[in-house]
Amino acid sequence: MICFRFNPQGAVEAVLYIAHRSKDPTIHHISKLLYFADRQHLERYGRFIFGDTYIAMRDGPVPSGVYDMLKDARGDTGLCRYPEAAGAFTVINGYHVEPRRVPDLEWLSDSDIECIDEALEQYDDKSYNELTDLSHDDAFYAADRNNAISVEGIVESLGNPDGLLSHLMEPSP
Repeated sequence: MICFRFNPQGAVEAVLYIAHRSKDPTIHHISKLLYFADRQHLERYGRFIFGDTYIAMRDGPVPSGVYDMLKDARGDTGLCRYPEAAGAFTVINGYHVEPRRVPDLEWLSDSDIECIDEALEQYDDKSYNELTDLSHDDAFYAADRNNAISVEGIVESLGNPDGLLSHLMEPSP
C-alpha cells in the first residue's frame, strides 16, 4: 500500500491559497479542488501536494486531515488537533471558509501552485452537485464508503497507471 506523509502546514497553506482565490470557498468546494489538484499533481509529479488521505464520503472524496482542521475551525470538536491551523482560518455558517491571513507560499512548491491553479481554473465555477458528480470517479467507487481511497486506486484512474505505480513502488535511493 502506497502512503504519503501528511504535511499539516502545507495543508493549511493550500487551504488558504484556495480560500483567497475561490469564488465559493466552502468546505465542500475546497475539498473537491484539493482532490482534483492532488490527482493532477500525482499524475505529473508522483506525489500528493501535502500528503493527505482521501476518504470516500457520500458527496465524494474528502481530505481527512484538512477536514479535521476545518471541523476544528468550525468549533465542532473543541479540539485543536493541528496547531498549524490555529488562527489561519475560520468556518462561518457551518461551511464557508474564511481565511484570517494570506498563505505562506514557502510551504507550496511551484508544481503545487501550478496544479492548484489548474484545479481552480477548471473546477471553481462548478456547482456543489457538479463537483460531487465529477469527483465520483473510479477511485471513489473502488473504495468502501467512509473508508480511505487508496493511492493505488487513484493511480489506476489516471493515464499511464503502470508507469506511475512502478515509480511509486520503487524504494527511494
